[in-house]
Amino acid sequence: MKAPELILYTDSSPNGFKITIALEELGLPYTLKHVQIDRGEHRQAGFLTLNPYGRIPVLVDEGAGITLFESAAILMYLAEKAGRLLPGDSASRWSAITWLMFHASSMGPLLGQRVHYELFETPAIDTVTKRFRRLTEVAFATLDTRLEHNEWLAGSEYSIADIATFGWMHIVRIVAFDFSHYRHLSDWYERVNQRPAVQRGIRLPQPATGP
Repeated sequence: MKAPELILYTDSSPNGFKITIALEELGLPYTLKHVQIDRGEHRQAGFLTLNPYGRIPVLVDEGAGITLFESAAILMYLAEKAGRLLPGDSASRWSAITWLMFHASSMGPLLGQRVHYELFETPAIDTVTKRFRRLTEVAFATLDTRLEHNEWLAGSEYSIADIATFGWMHIVRIVAFDFSHYRHLSDWYERVNQRPAVQRGIRLPQPATGP
């Protein structure tokens, strides 16, 4: 049997879960390579030839001769390759891309900083912690407002924007950052979380755990 042409290098992290969820949703065959960050495997020479920045995820499409890093780029590539998870009409398509970019440029980085300063920085820096807590709450409120009148971030269709956003919200839930007071965001989270492909994706290569 011919091996899958798609190879995903990833670890159990919010950015990695975005891609395992997408691949499971799309039903594309792929080979998973576990890059164990806690062992420094993302800094080894072989991996750095794939992503010189030394971060997961990385997707290699051997058939097309394409190597991609940055989760938003990988999500767009997979959606285009499969012809799914990006709405067909122009307005909804660009809405999905807009919210994907919102996540990649604002929400994801802010949550990464909040996780670090609130859970791992020693000694704690109270002013910095409060700053990132406030900024992530603004991001949650922005998502909540968007989801008040939309089932999904792009509108009526589930898309890569939802997958990207869920990757980090899954970690938010694990580390017990409370967003339950954002009712529409909380309801959206439960809708995404109930999808079978999402449940498979967040267990690959292994489930994430709290600090």
